[in-house]
Amino acid sequence: MLDALTLDQMRMFVAVTETGSFRAAATQLSRVQSAISHSIAGMETQLGLALFDRSGHRPVLTSEGQALLADIRAILLKVDTMRARARGLGEGLELGISIALDPQFPVELVASALKAVQDAYPSVGVRLTIAPMGTPIAALRERRCTMAIMALDMPDPMIELEELAFLWRVAVVSPHHPLALRAAPGPAVTAAELADHVQIVGEDPSHLTEGRDFHVLSPRTWRVSDNDTKRVLILKAIGWGNLPIWLVEKDLNEGKLVRVPTAEYGQKGETMLRAYIAHRSDEPLGPASRLFRKALIEQVQQEKISAP
Repeated sequence: MLDALTLDQMRMFVAVTETGSFRAAATQLSRVQSAISHSIAGMETQLGLALFDRSGHRPVLTSEGQALLADIRAILLKVDTMRARARGLGEGLELGISIALDPQFPVELVASALKAVQDAYPSVGVRLTIAPMGTPIAALRERRCTMAIMALDMPDPMIELEELAFLWRVAVVSPHHPLALRAAPGPAVTAAELADHVQIVGEDPSHLTEGRDFHVLSPRTWRVSDNDTKRVLILKAIGWGNLPIWLVEKDLNEGKLVRVPTAEYGQKGETMLRAYIAHRSDEPLGPASRLFRKALIEQVQQEKISAP
């Protein structure tokens, strides 16, 4: 009878398959060998199946045992996950965390920090939302996220800001665009010259910066919602724009993009933003959120992304 099977029997069965013998399984589980043998025999009786072929020196899974192994492992995994979740709830562990991420910040570093969270707290769910400009702070104000990684300094007494890094952006253009002729060393491109060319600009979907532009030098603009779209339009020689150096470093090295030496940005066309990790001051972070913060800070320090 399947209902009579115990989790202990299932763990013994998996241990035998993983170690290759009843003796090794007994050592792994700190049991006597006879207990392992008796448990597996009882399991076979209950199922009406032979799980191991014992005719050789070592027990070998039968085809029936092999077929059941994946199911038993899945059952044990679900039970262990449930126990971890229950233990975490008792410790104040969050059911899930929600993060609003400004696209100026390298998502690879965020992913590495989230992997640390998954390893430590596998039961915690994560929602990661790309949120440009004022959207992260709006999400915090409206309690739509647990934490935010933002590149716009908008002081709010209800929100704790902690500086993460300097983020460097660079003005770039396709080598097939007329502005590329000015990429060689020489006089910087003036605002009057830029007025003749389209600037690809990221748009803030929130209302917090309505009517304001940041680092917009050309009166002719195309508005986009994300950096990936902006990059593609720039690669197609539609216009020029500012993008994070980490996003276009390969394009610059391969000659697919060139820097625009604008007078306002300087010969290298670089501008700098401060990145912050933020959360509401009236909602203390739980264990998973604290671990994410710690892991992200460590990633920033390891990668030295503050250097242009």
